This record gives sequence, structure tokens and C-alpha cells, in this order.
Amino acid sequence: MSKDLVVVLTALNLEYEAVRRNLAGPRLHRHRRGTRFEVGTVPGTSCRVALALTNKGNHPAAVLAERAIQEFSPVAVLFVGVAGALWESTGLGDVVMATHVYAYHGGTSEDDGLKARPRAWEAPHGISQLGAHLARAGDWAGGPPGDKSATRVHFGAIAAGEVVQNSRISAEAEWIRQHYNDALAIEMEAAGVAQAGHLNGAPVAVIRGISDRADGTKSSAEDRNWQPRAAANAAAFAVRLAAELIGEQEQIAMNEYYRTGRTDKLREQVSNTARSSQVGIMARTVTGSNVHFNGRPQASGPTDLAAELDGFREHLDRAGAVGALDEDTCQAARAELDIAGRAARKKASGSRKEATMALKRLRGLVADHDELAAMLEPLITAAGGLS
Repeated sequence: MSKDLVVVLTALNLEYEAVRRNLAGPRLHRHRRGTRFEVGTVPGTSCRVALALTNKGNHPAAVLAERAIQEFSPVAVLFVGVAGALWESTGLGDVVMATHVYAYHGGTSEDDGLKARPRAWEAPHGISQLGAHLARAGDWAGGPPGDKSATRVHFGAIAAGEVVQNSRISAEAEWIRQHYNDALAIEMEAAGVAQAGHLNGAPVAVIRGISDRADGTKSSAEDRNWQPRAAANAAAFAVRLAAELIGEQEQIAMNEYYRTGRTDKLREQVSNTARSSQVGIMARTVTGSNVHFNGRPQASGPTDLAAELDGFREHLDRAGAVGALDEDTCQAARAELDIAGRAARKKASGSRKEATMALKRLRGLVADHDELAAMLEPLITAAGGLS
């Protein structure tokens, strides 16, 4: 699993751009079958997002979701975009996070009518709990200019089918409201993504901004006004959710690290790195966020860390030169290394967090290169001890 990456999928370019505006430094990642992803970072965090466009419909959404899961092994898959509301209680511009997803086109046609045979997928408990917490906190940022405080987040079922619903009085509209009367919103991709996640063991969350009421007003002036606003609201909530998911993963890993007493393993790793290379921090012990040099406890100062970062750059450049890392990754890694280096030389109060976050993002970029990733662990620990 990529412990710092979340996949975000959208069906429309409008939705794609809404998510992309919330990311820093997106760079192209080509799948061998031609699918294009952009991988960017949520500003101020170590969370990476792999963003892709599926186009409309459950079938293409399922295929692209499975492809993304196989390519990135993400912490979670989020499907983000707009939807139609089925009930007046859900306002235009509001966000709906699915507690479960219905594939409502399952059924059997009998003499006395069409009988529903739905399939349903329930949202993972942990993601649902985190989404509810963010909604209560109300501090998720982003979206279009205007009164953000009026945007509400709803939790409930989402119905996903294969046709655009744009009527309140058609036979199908009445059938949906009769058989799926707890669904808050209706759209065309969630069932495919939920199925792909289920088959591949990947958590899936569906987040939709309400752009219309599925009542005949699609393509109207009102719909054209609400679509970008709804997409922006859904994107802002989803990106914040992605960042919180990665933050939780880091906290879980840290708790496990200290619970199992793996500090001794870190000491051994740092000591081995120091013996085999002039680049690693020449540390004897690590206690909390302090690095002790030459057996004498002392905090790693700005000059020490900055020098170690300069040494790490040589190894990074060497990995790029021999083709162990592609050029796009090397450029992104050097940019994060520059940020960490500048922060390490500062004495400002926020330098510790700035350096640590940059190095965590750097670790995500070189995660597939075991040697570089191992070298970064003591550097991240040292950055946390900056005063």
C-alpha cells in the first residue's frame, strides 16, 4: 500500500479541474495502457493525490477505478463530482457523502410490473466516521467565492444507474423514489467504483455536490450556474478528507512504531547508514525527536541537518543519473529538498513543521527506492527536533 496516496476519480472535466485546483505540483503519470493520471500534493500536508478522469457511466468508472488501485495501491479511492438531488431537503450546492451506494438498475420484469433487485455497497466505517467528523468541525476549506457557511454536508444513500435522470414525473423517476426512497442523490458512476473497490480490497468513498434536482432543469441557466459551485464544494471536502486519511495513517504508524519498541531498529538503521555512507546522519541514539551525536545527547541543529540534506542530494542525483528514478520524480524531489533545506537553515518557529512536511512529501516521491527512503527516516526525525 502507498501509505501517503489517495486516488481521486471524476467523470467530467469540470469536476477534474475542481479537484486539480486544490493540488500543488501535479505531474503526469502515464499508465502503460494509456490512462493519464496527475499526481499532486495537498498543500501543507504529506498527502499525495492521484487524479484521473473516467468519463460517464458505471462501467468505465469501474475499469478505471480498478486500474488506479492496481497502479497505486492507494489508502482509499474517492469518487468526486456532481449529482442530482432526489428530495427538497438537500440543497443546491450541498455535499452528499454516501453511506451506501445502490445500483438501482438491477430488477426483474413481471406481469405486475418491474420489481427491484438492487445491489448495495456500504461505505467503510472509518471513512464514514472521519467524514462525519469533518462535517461537524465545519472547517474544510475551498470552494467558490460566497457564503461557505451555508454549505451543508449530508450523509445517506446514493443511487447510481446508467441513464441521466431529468424528470420528476416519468415512470422511472417515480419507480426510483418508490423503491429507493432513502437515497439522497442520483448519479451514474458510484456503483462501478464501489464494485471495483470491493473486489480489490480498497476503501471507497463517494462525495457529490448537488448541482440540480433531477427534475427537468438540467442544462438550464440555473444548472450551469450551480454545476461549478457544486463541483468545487465536493472537491474541497474530498481533498480535505484525503489529507485527513493520510494524517490518520501516519499517526497509526507512529503509534505502532512506539508501541512495538522499534526505536532500537531505527538506531540500528541509522548506525548502519552512517557506517556505509557519508550521507546519513552520524547518530548513535534517537530519543523522541532529538538526535544524539557521538554518544552525547544534543539536538540536531539547522547547520547539521542542512549539511545532511546537501549530502542526500548527491545520492538523489546519482539515482536519477542511473535511471533508478525518472526525471519528473527527480525534479519534484529536488524541489521538496530545497524547501526542507531552506527551512533547516531558518530559526523561525514554523521551520520544524515546514522541513518535516517537505521531507515526508519527498519520502513519498522516492518510496520505491529503498535506499533513499531509508536515508530519509533519520532526516525526518532530525527535522522534527529543530528548535
